Amino acid sequence: LVTEGLIEQGLKVAGETGAAIAVIPVTDTIKVAGDDWVVQQTLPRGNLWAVQTPQVFRFDIITEAYRQVEAEVTDDASLVEQLGYKVKLYMGSYDNIKITTPDDLALAE
Repeated sequence: LVTEGLIEQGLKVAGETGAAIAVIPVTDTIKVAGDDWVVQQTLPRGNLWAVQTPQVFRFDIITEAYRQVEAEVTDDASLVEQLGYKVKLYMGSYDNIKITTPDDLALAE
C-alpha cells in the first residue's frame, strides 16, 4: 500500500518537473497479440515500467489535461502526455498494491 515516503517523493519530483508517476520495473514477460490470440511480438522488459499511484501533477497541468483531452485513457498521466508534457518516473514499491478487484482487496488484507 502507498506510504508517506512515496507521496513525499512524488511531490518532490512533480515540484521539479510538473508531472510525476510512481513506477516499478515490469518483471513479467509481455506479449502483444492480435484478435486471433496469436503472438505478434514479445516486448523487451528493459524499458517497461508498471505504473502505480500516486500520480502527482501541478494543478494547472492536470486541470488543463482534463479540460482539453477527450480521449479515453487508463490513467491521469496519459491525459497529460497527450498535451505534450513530460511525465517523470520515480521508483514505486512492490508493496504498493493497487486495489481494483475483490482479489486485490483480499491480498491487501
